[in-house]
Amino acid sequence: MTSPPQLAVAGIGTTGYRREQDGVQGALAARAVRAALADAGLGPGDVDGLVTEGAVMPRHLPADLLAAACGIEPRWSVQWLVAAAGTVAAPALAAQAIAAGEASTVVVVQAMGRASATASDDPYRYHAEDPVKAAYEMPMGWYGQAAYFAAMAQRYAHELGPVEDGLAAIALQARAHAALTPGAQRPDALDRAGYDAARTVAEPLRVPDCALISEGATAYVLTTLERARDLRQPPVAVAGVGVSPATATQSTWFTQRADLLSTGAAASSRAAFRQAGITAADADVVELYDCFSITPLLQLEEMGFCARGEAPAAVADGRFGRDGGQPLNTHGGLLAYGFCLGIGHVTEAVAQLRGERGAGQVPGARTAVVGGLGVPYHATLVLTGGA
Repeated sequence: MTSPPQLAVAGIGTTGYRREQDGVQGALAARAVRAALADAGLGPGDVDGLVTEGAVMPRHLPADLLAAACGIEPRWSVQWLVAAAGTVAAPALAAQAIAAGEASTVVVVQAMGRASATASDDPYRYHAEDPVKAAYEMPMGWYGQAAYFAAMAQRYAHELGPVEDGLAAIALQARAHAALTPGAQRPDALDRAGYDAARTVAEPLRVPDCALISEGATAYVLTTLERARDLRQPPVAVAGVGVSPATATQSTWFTQRADLLSTGAAASSRAAFRQAGITAADADVVELYDCFSITPLLQLEEMGFCARGEAPAAVADGRFGRDGGQPLNTHGGLLAYGFCLGIGHVTEAVAQLRGERGAGQVPGARTAVVGGLGVPYHATLVLTGGA
């Protein structure tokens, strides 16, 4: 049996992220796809595979409509409806399609925006459609992502010790990194006094601990490493991909799962690191899903970057800052760059490994680890430069 070909990211593109943008979700996605193809030096006719992930929850981005808007005629397409995990793990699907001869060049795209030009969708309305939440949780005020992730932070403090300094450090670091990222939505400076003065949303989470509200789209192009070497940009190789099993439904994951401190990152990273032949210590940059500041703290411990209970102190001490050994969320993440879900972390890792991040560049970055939480799944992607 022949081994599947190694894949590489050959191009990246984005519309950028703002609270409101011209164009609905599909139009934003099409712009991002065109930008990624131009970056790779390819055209729509070169694409025969498509992975889409929309993010007007629970609506998604139809692959056929996007293909038509971009002039693409895919032989193979997938709508992978696992939010931030889907576009992080998409290279695993693309590798299967390419190995089977179903595709040769695959575009992965994710969009965050309005489903139509006339309506603004409540992204969390679907929680109210769950009869258990509607009957038992919502009447008690336990509703919405901030409350759910605040409970995880509270549980962390109960089991493992103080978490507030770690939360603050994640939020401050996001702003510092965003200040070095062109187009970041919140590049304004934030110090600890400003953080402490910020309004509490759901204790212990304050406004800077919460992801931004954004509209925008991002895309990247996958092909074989051999072909990518002949294209416009230096290729970034896909070294490993892992996806955790779904041990709970999406609804129960937020509030009723057995371990509120488990995101699935332990399982997905174990698989990805094994495939790539690395450990957490080998990563030069780390890009982890950060919908709330507690989320990267949990992933750092689950993935082996810190021992259990040590992430808050490690982040507060600067270990994952710009001058630390393994800078975290070098674009500012969902807290300060924009709510790009998992795909923006992928393309930031690619930009770092291509050495094109200017003032935000991590010197000598060769290996990147990306983590995407797409409830109830988690995905880990390992990328390497200089291929």
